[in-house]
Amino acid sequence: MRGYPVAIISDVHANLEALTAVLKETEALGVKRVFFLGDAVGYGPDPDSCVEIIREQCQYAVAGNHDWAVLGLTPLDYFNTDAREAAEWTASVITEQTRQYLRSLPLSCSLSKEGLFLVHSTPKDPSAWNYILSLYDAEKNFQYFEERICFVGHSHRPFIIERLPSQEMVIHSESVRFRASCRYMINVGSVGQPRDGDPRACFLLLSEERAELRRVPYDLRVTQQKMKRQGLPQFLIQRLERGV
Repeated sequence: MRGYPVAIISDVHANLEALTAVLKETEALGVKRVFFLGDAVGYGPDPDSCVEIIREQCQYAVAGNHDWAVLGLTPLDYFNTDAREAAEWTASVITEQTRQYLRSLPLSCSLSKEGLFLVHSTPKDPSAWNYILSLYDAEKNFQYFEERICFVGHSHRPFIIERLPSQEMVIHSESVRFRASCRYMINVGSVGQPRDGDPRACFLLLSEERAELRRVPYDLRVTQQKMKRQGLPQFLIQRLERGV
């Protein structure tokens, strides 16, 4: 099949330094296509620049809850105080071109010929912005997509779940080699704000044979300095270096 390897990214959150580092890495790896799973904006200091790069370089993209929030499509009372403050700031500074692009994004995308399904939150109910945090959550969602592999973001915590023909589910921490009889659900982690204890930017490298979670270091202090200049919440600034 043409077009491999593929990079799948999510949760950039207006972190230009992290996005630039990841795309530099994907170019070095010979990536042919990039798919995006939502949350281009929110939290970070460079929403317009990140959206422009995603618009130009991602072949397929879907919307995330923060993307909807800055458009007024998701109520801000859904968010905690810091996230709400960042969303309000983002909504006040983004261009109309950025708004139009975010508004154009679907909630999910099926690449049926390749057996891939893209969504930010869950295939069961994408606009409810629920999380997949356990095998129980995954089990509920496998029946809501027909494709072989479902890719999600949203929680900022990567995982690879393999569902066997027996319906047993196996968790892989970093990579998996695909088996013809199995189906998969993969959280590709977060480019701009990881929350699994590793502050490096995270993305998924996909080929026909396997999937691998990759980590990329970036100069997060530059991002933090930008956030500070924009008056974004201190908690959001500090959590970048902790990866939480």
